Amino acid sequence: MKCGGRELGLARGVFVTGTDTGVGKTLVASAILRAWRKAGVDAVPMKPVQTGCTGPADRLRAPDLDVCLKAASLKVPSSLYAQMAPYRYRPACSPHLAALLAGRPILISRILAAGRALLRKYDRLVVEGAGGLLVPVGRQYTMLDIMVSFGLPVVVVARPGLGTLNHTLMTLEMLRFRRLTVLGIVINQSKPGRIGRIETDNIRTLKERGGVPILAFLPYKRSRAGMNGLEVPLDRPCPGSRQSMRHSFRRVTS
Repeated sequence: MKCGGRELGLARGVFVTGTDTGVGKTLVASAILRAWRKAGVDAVPMKPVQTGCTGPADRLRAPDLDVCLKAASLKVPSSLYAQMAPYRYRPACSPHLAALLAGRPILISRILAAGRALLRKYDRLVVEGAGGLLVPVGRQYTMLDIMVSFGLPVVVVARPGLGTLNHTLMTLEMLRFRRLTVLGIVINQSKPGRIGRIETDNIRTLKERGGVPILAFLPYKRSRAGMNGLEVPLDRPCPGSRQSMRHSFRRVTS
């Protein structure tokens, strides 16, 4: 694709992606958004493609966007909501299938136009992807193509458990291949369980082999899992480091 984010003036903000669905992208996007707004930055969230939406057909609600808006205590009119979530689909499935079922194909040009319109009103965007990098959004394009078009620096959200090394390192490799800047990894424990030898070694290995910093480790919290509470314990030490997660996260939120 020829249209790059910097060319369109969109490179103001961050893009939050994940190694999989349900890994905690919305939690991390909400934390970044709240931190920026608390620091006086007029930032807003954006969810370019959302499946599993609820509500009337002409006023579908994007649940991930709603979580971010609530976390930042933001209320927006329907016109702005449509720019923040330009593609909303009811079926809870892959974006390309949801678009096919709805007969409404996803156009990256429309997503970029919405992002550009938001940046005429606000300072920064916190954009959250859907699924992982190679989730199809149409016959030709993937979520990664949307990310490249925005040109924003990326935060990767990953799980700590078995399998995360392959998923996370492949994600980082693809981002580098497409020449996107990676700010770092947030490791989110999205399921209850003990952080044992495997998880601790995974974090150490990602730190050694990932080539990017571990920005934060977020231990499991029941209220977070249900997205009812969005407290991120940034004052706890990051595993394998004396620095607090707040210090590690500063690179993203400064």
